[in-house]
Amino acid sequence: MNRIKKFFVIFTMIAFSLMAANPVLAHFGLVKPSDDIITQEDNKTVQIEIKFLHPNEGHYMEMVKPKEFGVMVGGKKIDLLNKLTSAKGKWLDQKQEYTYWETEYKIKRPGDYNFYVVPTPYWEPAEDCYIIHYTKVCVNALGLEEGWDEPLGLKTEIIPLTRPYGLWVGNVFTGVVLVDGKPVPNAEVEIEYLNEDPENVTLLKAPSDPYITQIVKADQNGVFTYAMPKAGWWTFAALNEDSKTIKGPDGKDKSIEIGAVYWVKAIAIK
Repeated sequence: MNRIKKFFVIFTMIAFSLMAANPVLAHFGLVKPSDDIITQEDNKTVQIEIKFLHPNEGHYMEMVKPKEFGVMVGGKKIDLLNKLTSAKGKWLDQKQEYTYWETEYKIKRPGDYNFYVVPTPYWEPAEDCYIIHYTKVCVNALGLEEGWDEPLGLKTEIIPLTRPYGLWVGNVFTGVVLVDGKPVPNAEVEIEYLNEDPENVTLLKAPSDPYITQIVKADQNGVFTYAMPKAGWWTFAALNEDSKTIKGPDGKDKSIEIGAVYWVKAIAIK
């Protein structure tokens, strides 16, 4: 083997080993309520956490205060941004701290409460772009099931076609991906499980990388479907590129990854 061929073989082996050791992890915005259904017997105050993370790996990014945070209920949006306070958490390995945001919200009347967050653009040097994930979750309160399928008018969002609460393990979640209010044909949707059990009892151990982030394609109408195989919180993210750009750290125009993110909770049948 001559020197050029030998160098090429060694370079290729190193490149593949680095890719295997450092797989590209999927980012997801998170808006997690303390529960997705509030009954007459429950505490009417909902605790809410807002994070930016790799859900399955338990890796969290530093998160600055969002640009927008609120809730839509009864067809009206309520601005809750000034209710947020910063907090510190640790990765699953308990070695590295990260900043996230939290608040509590008092349920005052029956209905579907659609919480949403628009984060400050996150610079991702590994992808040479900014990331903005428009993230939503729905909390049903006191038995009135109205509003869970209403668009919030975000730049991009997932509109559930399945009621997004009261879901058993094995139920399917179906949604439609919108950008600027219009369906996105053949949108690719990434799906992950929130590996966030403080007792380390039910953590999901993926046998290999393809199991970490599930992928489904929407149809020509932007509609996708996925069945949740495990109890806990699941997230769906449809990623697209914004038509606008933002100046990067080097002063050059950088693309913006816009993500429509939706969270649902599945319960095991006992």
